Amino acid sequence: MNARIHATLGVVIVGLLLPLAAHSVDSAYRKKLERSGCTQASELQGCDINKTKEENARAGFGTAPKPAPKPVAAAKSPYAGQWVAKAADGRTVSTIRVDPQERVWVSGKSVAAKRSDGALVFKSGFITYTIQGDRRLKGQDRWHNSDAGTSGAIVVE
Repeated sequence: MNARIHATLGVVIVGLLLPLAAHSVDSAYRKKLERSGCTQASELQGCDINKTKEENARAGFGTAPKPAPKPVAAAKSPYAGQWVAKAADGRTVSTIRVDPQERVWVSGKSVAAKRSDGALVFKSGFITYTIQGDRRLKGQDRWHNSDAGTSGAIVVE
């Protein structure tokens, strides 16, 4: 009788577990859920498994994936770019290049630069160059030759 109880109990357990296997989510449906950002519950509320996460997020279901943050090194310096130091008569005094890491070249020669009061300041020979960091300020980018006593504007190329 003991064997008969075990056999019956085994059949009952298998019978109870079979319906659970039938309710599992098949792989194609699971992929659609993952792509759409829906859950089985949100699908019942109107989330469309045939749309993307972004489309469903715009419809109010879930949230759209956040864009990857930009690397810090890729942040643009307000000083970066090509500049030209101009004399009062319009002649080019020197060309200036500033890279995103704020390394500076004056007429092709590397020079040391430092920030001072919101500006990038650097020297080449007797000339001191000042490029303002706040690009809203106009006419603030200047050069001054301490030997000749001349000065002028620096313009972006």
